[in-house]
Amino acid sequence: MNTDAAVWPVKSRDLHNHHFDSTVWDRFRFRDDDIVIATYAKSGTTWTQQIVGQLVFDGDPAVNVAELSPWLDLRVPPAEAKYAALEAQTHRRFIKTHLPVDALRYSPAVRYIYIVRDGRDVVWSMYNHHANANALWYEALNDTPGRVGPPIEPPPDSVRQYFLDWLERDGHPFWPYWENVRSWWQIRHLPNLMLVHYEELKRDLPGMMRRIAAFLDIPIDEARFPTQVEHCTFEWMKANAGKAAPLGGVFWDGGAETFIHKGTNGRWRDTLTEDDIRRYEARAVAELGPECAAWLATGRR
Repeated sequence: MNTDAAVWPVKSRDLHNHHFDSTVWDRFRFRDDDIVIATYAKSGTTWTQQIVGQLVFDGDPAVNVAELSPWLDLRVPPAEAKYAALEAQTHRRFIKTHLPVDALRYSPAVRYIYIVRDGRDVVWSMYNHHANANALWYEALNDTPGRVGPPIEPPPDSVRQYFLDWLERDGHPFWPYWENVRSWWQIRHLPNLMLVHYEELKRDLPGMMRRIAAFLDIPIDEARFPTQVEHCTFEWMKANAGKAAPLGGVFWDGGAETFIHKGTNGRWRDTLTEDDIRRYEARAVAELGPECAAWLATGRR
């Protein structure tokens, strides 16, 4: 990995809301072999954590990515608890973020994987996540001291209305979508960043796992590889959802299997109107430019 000629991103702002405290990155002590898994949210984060976990731990079925790979910029648990847990890890660490690049402290020595998914599919997955959240979820996000800004409220009954609110108010009620995708796309040429599309994982999981392993300099053990792939299939993850969902799924009605929901794309086609779709696609081009918008929609570059 040649980093000599690269121009590295510099953190220029902080993000705070019911979920975020981006200042946690300011005091985090990187290791040179750390892996950061970044997404907007509901874009394949847990799937990619599972892939990296299986590669790092040689296909061990007991790997619990929810415990091993914390969401560092989440306000809970406290930053010091996450620092201590990560400092105690002796294996190669892999850490999750949902921040845009300019709110993140970016290290030239670390490998970053950014996973993207069509915004319409993101919203459908997010709606399931939000609509099935229980009182513990709202208590953790809204009542933990230090929240900046308004609380997160229950979603409307209509997923279409949820989508329209998200589109009109850019990511409401979570956080801005377009700047997140745009910020990572703009640094796509950096040697320590790999961009992955959710559709690529669906089209060719074994091939993408080999690409990710190569990017991370993790040798493939051909004898173990079929088991690693099996442990990264949606069916296996759904059957073992307690190892992927935060705290085993206690924040959602239905538990961990609600968190690992369907994994399918295109469900919005049965609900959105032609005008809704045109508005979204026009916004994507305006926010991202035609090349990035096409990649976002198709997973092909």
